[in-house]
Amino acid sequence: MTTMKKIKFKTKSEFRAYAKDKLANVRHAYSRNKKMKNILFDLVCHTKVRSLLLYVSLPLEVDTNALIATCRRKKLKVYVPFMEGISFKMVQWRLPLERKIFNIKEPKNSFAVKPKIDLAIVPVIGVDGALKRIGFGKGMYDRFFALLKPKPPIVFVQKEFCMTQSLLSEAHDIGADIYLTPNKTIIKRGKNGSRVISRWRSRGGERRCGVFYRQKNGSCEL
Repeated sequence: MTTMKKIKFKTKSEFRAYAKDKLANVRHAYSRNKKMKNILFDLVCHTKVRSLLLYVSLPLEVDTNALIATCRRKKLKVYVPFMEGISFKMVQWRLPLERKIFNIKEPKNSFAVKPKIDLAIVPVIGVDGALKRIGFGKGMYDRFFALLKPKPPIVFVQKEFCMTQSLLSEAHDIGADIYLTPNKTIIKRGKNGSRVISRWRSRGGERRCGVFYRQKNGSCEL
């Protein structure tokens, strides 16, 4: 069988179509979502995050409902995207949610001052050889992060590993510090973009969140 790693994709659209089909046929989605919720909450706890950007999930994406509920019980501030034109802003997650364009659910608008976040958890359709995001093709996350200061660590999440070695991204596409899936993790380290690939998930031998260290000023860095 030909693996995704060996397929040479020529365009984002070609890879996106391949990855979407793969995600639509994922088996054991419930257990994968549960595993990802635990992995992500471990990351949040380990790095002592107090404020994070999440998302209201679509069917192809890692389900975030349980993670949002757990973070809110722990008194963490959870923000999600609120679409504005060709980009979005962050609003605090709260009920009720309203279904908007592209079938995305959002909380009501907020006019509060733009928050500072410690960690951004971003859904992907796939990841290219530069560890950059392939999404639905609207470019909203790219525009949002281009203007966001200061920039937090960015974690790409997916319930099935969908990465190609082909270089399909453009300069404005956002990249990840960590790419997390239920059974494989890729970590970007250092200024030269070197990577650590980890096939962890046995409870005793997990790499878990040790790729982060805490600085004296309290910020989290890779």
